[in-house]
Amino acid sequence: MGQKKNTILVVDDEPQTKKMLEIVMGSSGFCVEECRKGKQAVSFSIMLKPDIILLDLNLPDMNGVDIIAAVREWSQVPIIILTARSTDEDVVQALNLGADDYIIKPFNMAVLQARINACLRKAAVQKTGEPQLVNGPLRMDIVQHQVYLNDKIIPFTPKEYNLLRYFMLHCGKMLTHKQILHEVWGSAHGDDAQYLRVFIGQIREKIEVNPAIPVMITTELGVGYRMEIAELVPIILVS
Repeated sequence: MGQKKNTILVVDDEPQTKKMLEIVMGSSGFCVEECRKGKQAVSFSIMLKPDIILLDLNLPDMNGVDIIAAVREWSQVPIIILTARSTDEDVVQALNLGADDYIIKPFNMAVLQARINACLRKAAVQKTGEPQLVNGPLRMDIVQHQVYLNDKIIPFTPKEYNLLRYFMLHCGKMLTHKQILHEVWGSAHGDDAQYLRVFIGQIREKIEVNPAIPVMITTELGVGYRMEIAELVPIILVS
């Protein structure tokens, strides 16, 4: 499995725009999903839970502003309008309904990428309080979905990343097996403690000096696990 990527949902019925975004954003490390109709876009936003939506207002079956309203009923995912419609009325209506930014076609790709990164940073801060989570030598870049140990990137699968992020968000707290499984895997996995142990072991292999004697993620016997606060972790000298 590869490292977790930000998912962009491109809602646009112009083939040339979709193809350009797929090539450029894909090469920039994003997972690009596409659709061309409004009703499909609403369904995709629910199923895929994208990290950001690029939305054209001119679609075959729906006005793009109706999609904004529909998505905002349940999600605060960043939405950037990418359209040829440039009147002040269009801009004001889209922003008032909950769009995060508005870019008029034709557009500069570098500017779009900067706006996307700005929206992702903002969303990360709103969700976690910071665009990064830090515990001693361990650092998670929430915007880029990367994990660093002593400033070196450590590859994580998407599920490992989500599990580590949950521990980082609750650093210092004892977390039960059921809590972790419910929050990271969903309610259907509430009793899969052995499944959880496998993933804990994989993460320990990547972040612990000695995975057999873990000091970063410790076991609360019969209860669950705890990510220790780095300042309280004993220093281990490695020869």
